[in-house]
Amino acid sequence: MYTPPFFKPDRAASLKFAEERGFGTMCAFDGHKPVASPLPFYLTYADDGTPQAAFHAARHNPLLKLADGTSSWLLAVNGPDAYVSPDWYVSPDQVPTWLYQSVHLTGPVRLLSDSELAVQIDTLSDKFENWLLPKKPWTSAKMTAGRLEAMKKAIVGLVMTVEEVEGSFKLNQHKSDADYAAIANALGAQADPASRTIAGLMREARPLAFATDTVQTQQAITPEGGV
Repeated sequence: MYTPPFFKPDRAASLKFAEERGFGTMCAFDGHKPVASPLPFYLTYADDGTPQAAFHAARHNPLLKLADGTSSWLLAVNGPDAYVSPDWYVSPDQVPTWLYQSVHLTGPVRLLSDSELAVQIDTLSDKFENWLLPKKPWTSAKMTAGRLEAMKKAIVGLVMTVEEVEGSFKLNQHKSDADYAAIANALGAQADPASRTIAGLMREARPLAFATDTVQTQQAITPEGGV
């Protein structure tokens, strides 16, 4: 992944982003063309601290033939993105661009045993069911044994040993405070939820750029002659 230094998050931040997102596109190369599938995953760690991305795929997915435990795969994890109009900048002579968050995890992938797959199914569902709290979490125990086994036979578990972690959090970090705040404010006013999410991330990442906005707001609401 091409990442200018000012957009590059550290390894811990990249892994945290990937784990919280929990969904990406797994890509491999079959010798002639790329093969890819969108899928959910969760991160775990080996005894030596090496990250591992656990997931599963349908038994007829062509990716399975490529899981030889040595060939390197790519897991692309994308977050929100937003278009930026040059008209929104304070400074002149700007160009259109996109802001976004993305992390790439790279490493070999191996197949899991049936017992490992059973653990993975429960771990993966538990991860996403917890997003829905206070709803009582669904578990595989709610299924009849026969139905669960039939479903398990239709999928194959896999795990990537993550050898490389790359991230790019492009939030206009290289712009002046005035331009940075102007873009965040413009994005925050858009109807698109992703644009508003990017605006929130920009405010979190660089709160001092909005100090002038805060002072102006306070001055506007302070009664004449107030302190």
